[in-house]
Amino acid sequence: MSKCKKIVKRYLFFLLLLLLNALLLIVEPKLGREVISLSLDNLLEMLSIIPPIFLLLGLMDVWVPKETIMKFMGKDAGIKGGLLAFVLGSFSSGPLYASFPVAMVFLKKGVSLANIFIFLGAWSTTKVPMMLFEITQLGSRFALIRFGLNVTAIIVLAVVMEKTTTKKDAETMYELASRQSGED
Repeated sequence: MSKCKKIVKRYLFFLLLLLLNALLLIVEPKLGREVISLSLDNLLEMLSIIPPIFLLLGLMDVWVPKETIMKFMGKDAGIKGGLLAFVLGSFSSGPLYASFPVAMVFLKKGVSLANIFIFLGAWSTTKVPMMLFEITQLGSRFALIRFGLNVTAIIVLAVVMEKTTTKKDAETMYELASRQSGED
């Protein structure tokens, strides 16, 4: 397959959206300008978040030995691994899409699937700033009930997802993560 075809195949969805935006700009200029403006705002937001995350992940990947990560969050880490995964997810900042590169590095370093699922669940639902906002705006009772339900759901789902992931699928995830270094 030629290099041009590879590029088109890889970015086909993006190119289709670009074409749709161009058509929208021609058919409905006002709406088209608004869509382009929103798209540029989202792109700028992503560009302000993703590079620092990748920089920190690169440093973590190089500076923190795999053995250390496995000791604290690997299969044999037990409850302390789940607790650390939960704390890291809850105190992290940024949108959910920023958590996936972190999870990939965790996979590469041998973190257990349950702890990765706990990390992703905590990142998506138990942010500390959100908790503080809820306490001030919705009351501590609401915030604590929501937090308790989320923690319970995160733990149950993480265990169920780890138990239902086949050994072959888990090995594939770990293998793909270990091969990730920027290439296709």
